[in-house]
Amino acid sequence: MKISAKTEYACVALLELAARYESGEPVRIRKIAERHVVPARFLVQILLQLKGAGIVESTRGAAGGYRLVVPPDRLSLGRVMDIIEGNRDDQEAMVTGASPDSPAVKALIDAWRGVYCKERELLEAITFAQLIEDARRYDTAMYHI
Repeated sequence: MKISAKTEYACVALLELAARYESGEPVRIRKIAERHVVPARFLVQILLQLKGAGIVESTRGAAGGYRLVVPPDRLSLGRVMDIIEGNRDDQEAMVTGASPDSPAVKALIDAWRGVYCKERELLEAITFAQLIEDARRYDTAMYHI
């Protein structure tokens, strides 16, 4: 499984926002960028994409920033990946240069489809609420609700 930097940065930003979901306080891009050593310019583009998808909203002004509008327990990794990467239909990745009529190729494509389906199930099952809990084990001071 390949994860792009863009998807990783989106998930890091969403974890920061999810950790503050209950308080409703907006988080500045600069704060996320500094805390996770992520390029702020890249985060701006990512957060605009997430805003367009209805996952986050922004507030202007001195106390402004971004906040999550979807409850963390209802936001999955799979959904975020689909937003950032586009709805990944890995059927294209299953096309081979070999004959599609070959029994070996058909068996391989079936296996790859099965793996893809399991991957999608796992990604849809992992929520940002779970990720916040997991992150707490690594840094209790960072993720507090």
